[in-house]
Amino acid sequence: MMHRKLAVAVAVAFTFCTPLAGRAADTYEIDAAHSSVQFSVRHMMISNVHGAFTKLSGKAVGDAANPTATTVEATIEAASVDTRNEKRDDHLRNADFLDVAKFPTITFKSTKVEKAGAAWKLHGDLTLHGVTKPVVLDVTNVTAPMKDPWGNTRIGASAATKINRQDFGITFNKTLDGGGLLVGDEISITIDVEVVKKG
Repeated sequence: MMHRKLAVAVAVAFTFCTPLAGRAADTYEIDAAHSSVQFSVRHMMISNVHGAFTKLSGKAVGDAANPTATTVEATIEAASVDTRNEKRDDHLRNADFLDVAKFPTITFKSTKVEKAGAAWKLHGDLTLHGVTKPVVLDVTNVTAPMKDPWGNTRIGASAATKINRQDFGITFNKTLDGGGLLVGDEISITIDVEVVKKG
């Protein structure tokens, strides 16, 4: 289920809605090696299981003079889910959860960016398990553009959101003998992203 926070979220993180040093629109691509999409979900009502998606890509296009016009797109490979337990990961990939054979990617496309105090809200459509739903990511810690040792301009940001897996048709569960359910419905997603200016 953690899938949704997926990349989507990731992409949002790079709502580099701080002044970019650019003319017109600049295009930034996600640096997957320095970005992460993580999630957590309640297990048996007693603990939280954490995981991540390890393969993602995406881009953000924005104009420093008009940051709310920024657009973000991101794609996550659903099969890259990793909870550090091979048996559990295989189960998450099958038809009970992500069904990666049928739905190999999780995608996010932004629809609106708005200022929220010192932070930003990134609205967009998340497609997970073949279902598209609107989500809102809270974007914080947006850094000013900076040059790396090789002359590339980079920006970083963090983002967070919560989704209900039932909304995306992921309904597998088991009732516990003492009451309650094996897997929680709410998925918390956190994203740390680094983007690199192209061109």
